[in-house]
Amino acid sequence: MFSSFFADKKWVAWAYFGLAALLISTYAQVQMIVLLNDWYKDFYDILQNVKEHTIDEFWATVIKFAKIAFPYVLLATMTNYFTRVWTFKWREAMTFSYLEYWRNTPKDVEGSSQRIQEDIYRFAKVVENLGSQAADAAMTLIAFIPILWSLSAQVDIPLLGKSEGSLVWIALIVSIGGLIISWFVGIKLPGLEYNNQKVEAAFRKELVYAEDDKANFGAPEKLGELFLDLKRNYAKLFLHYGYFDIWRYMFGQSMVIVPLIAMGPSVLAGAITLGVMMQVVNAFSQVRDSLAVFMNNWTVITELRSIYKRLKEFEKNIGYKFAESEL
Repeated sequence: MFSSFFADKKWVAWAYFGLAALLISTYAQVQMIVLLNDWYKDFYDILQNVKEHTIDEFWATVIKFAKIAFPYVLLATMTNYFTRVWTFKWREAMTFSYLEYWRNTPKDVEGSSQRIQEDIYRFAKVVENLGSQAADAAMTLIAFIPILWSLSAQVDIPLLGKSEGSLVWIALIVSIGGLIISWFVGIKLPGLEYNNQKVEAAFRKELVYAEDDKANFGAPEKLGELFLDLKRNYAKLFLHYGYFDIWRYMFGQSMVIVPLIAMGPSVLAGAITLGVMMQVVNAFSQVRDSLAVFMNNWTVITELRSIYKRLKEFEKNIGYKFAESEL
């Protein structure tokens, strides 16, 4: 999977220079978000103390927002486009690397067409979505943890008081705690996703054979049995996703109010302004969301683990040379 793109001389320029370009672009976007976080303080302080500011100052802050937001939109759009091109190149490298070994494999490998076409495509799409979010999260943490750490000194948090880096520790604890709980709540999902692909493949295979030979394949009884296997597996899958969603939505909604509870007493006591509060809320959200990127994408990670397992199995079946050396 990885060696076909990152270790092949044909693709090495695309792999590494493309990755470097994406990281640089992501870093630039994060710096723009930092500028927007500073903008929050100025803008909401104007709204809180309208008598101390003029309408010209208000419009000046709006223009400042536009100068940051519009370039951000342009850069984000360009980055998303290049990310899609880059991941498609990865898919191309994997596809033709697998084809070379598959064509020289004397034995019949079950589900080959699905692995080469569908699983590689899904692998590339998941890596595109999850990888870009993970890179953005890492750089956001690097940029915002110092900001949130310094802002913690201005906030008198219930029970903790003005502890150094208190907001950072709160974000860290709730995110890691949520991730650990998510691991246990969703522990059965990867196996169910893997089984789901097996029963889907069996049902699809019978239909494909029936296209050319309806006399020997595609009998209603046989299709009924295969579809019954689908129903059973999906019933288990929906059940497990159901209680995982309960936890995920409950956790997400709870995190909305955490920074507000932490700063509410300071705002009511006049210790901090509305602008500082909004700046802290935004910085806390950036850090918390970055720490929780894997929890928020747990279903995507489950899908990736399932795809990875199937592709590793396929590599071994076709004697792929990098099958034992990859992660």
